[in-house]
Amino acid sequence: MKQVEESGISFRLNGATVEANGFPVTTTLLDFIRAQGLTGSKEGCAEGECGACTVAVLEEHGSGCRYVPVNSCLMLLPMAAGLEIYTVEALAQEGKLAEVQQAMVDTGGSQCGYCTPGFVMSMFCEQYRPGRSGPCDVQALGGNLCRCTGYRPIRDAVLSLGPAPAGALRDRLVNPVPTRSTVRYTQNGRRFYRPARLAECLQLLAQHEGARLVAGGTDLVVESNLRERCPSILVSTEGLPGLREFSESDDTIRFGAGLTLSEIEARWRRPPSAIHDWLALFASPQIRNRATLAGNLATASPIGDTAPLLLALDAAVVVAAPDGVRTVPIGSFFRGYRQTDLSPTEIITAIEIPKPFPENARFYKVAKRRVDDISTVAACLAVKVDGRNRVEQARFAYGGVAATPLRSIAAEEATLGLAWSMGAVRKAQEALARTLKPISDHRGSAEYRLAMAQMLIERYWHEPRTEAAA
Repeated sequence: MKQVEESGISFRLNGATVEANGFPVTTTLLDFIRAQGLTGSKEGCAEGECGACTVAVLEEHGSGCRYVPVNSCLMLLPMAAGLEIYTVEALAQEGKLAEVQQAMVDTGGSQCGYCTPGFVMSMFCEQYRPGRSGPCDVQALGGNLCRCTGYRPIRDAVLSLGPAPAGALRDRLVNPVPTRSTVRYTQNGRRFYRPARLAECLQLLAQHEGARLVAGGTDLVVESNLRERCPSILVSTEGLPGLREFSESDDTIRFGAGLTLSEIEARWRRPPSAIHDWLALFASPQIRNRATLAGNLATASPIGDTAPLLLALDAAVVVAAPDGVRTVPIGSFFRGYRQTDLSPTEIITAIEIPKPFPENARFYKVAKRRVDDISTVAACLAVKVDGRNRVEQARFAYGGVAATPLRSIAAEEATLGLAWSMGAVRKAQEALARTLKPISDHRGSAEYRLAMAQMLIERYWHEPRTEAAA
């Protein structure tokens, strides 16, 4: 389908085309659909944590498509242009509840009902997941919170579901998704652009001082919702096909900067175990369906989960500018608190990880909840030993212990040549105590963060031995 530039916003909502012009750029998809009388989707947190606003978006899957749950509170309305979206109101047909809705009724999974539509939409996407065999995966509900019933009846409801029932909603998955159109939308002095070519994207950044790149919006829209901070000019990367590549060679694995975390998980068939651990602990399914690696890096948050992983894997960031392309080692990418090596006219196009991957890498996350939470401390640790069990190489990478994510070179060097034992662990811990200078905030004190950084190396040493003895 040929891409056509639009001066407004048009998309498919519950099977019908809607025009959404005249709304502020900062209007969320959630606010728009509720304004249409579709009030099943709720605002609970406005930051993508509770899932009460979950809707289903059609995304490409093979020659057809699939339903993907996303947080409608974290999508600005212009981001919906050209998409096909379904809310809970689309499920019941001719006055009869859909199977996922009836399952919640039958198991008593709804009490006050506020969170129920969000759970139902996550369950719906899981029930209709192409290629699913066996019971639905209860982890699909990891981005939905309930404050009334407890989770047992909701879990019973999702496990009771069989194959996707025949009907229009299942038939829709056979055909491809619409092609994303280019977007140029202006309202009340704010502008939103979604270019279709990298050259156009770079030109927009050069032309508009202060323009801000946006991918999934899982960080930027939180700032807009909760703090009313939103740049006057936004340039979306979602329409750039060149940022959606994925390739693997004998030497390197390369991710396009526009791939979501869920897409990376689906495309990377045999990743290191640390990647599995990292993905499972990174926010929620709804967030992973929108968030990108490049976006997580570009925010330069010291508590972002991606940076420690990529630091331990010796990754590099590929950056495009109007005058060419350059590659930046991840260790040189972060310049200070919320500061990167990117200039205002540059864009991350890919992330590269060299092979072979570090041996025995493991990812850890310390947070108040095990899943769907922000890190207090995150770490990716890897130690390579020789035939005499002496440390040849160590990678101790952290987030949450300084103004930027970092590798503790001092701790790594403290272990080199030593037998990999508790003695080496103690040497690394002493180096951390000398060199790390965490800050205190509402997630954890400086003392706690340092203690966790030290404890994780000890845990890293103990875990393989515990697993081998099990």
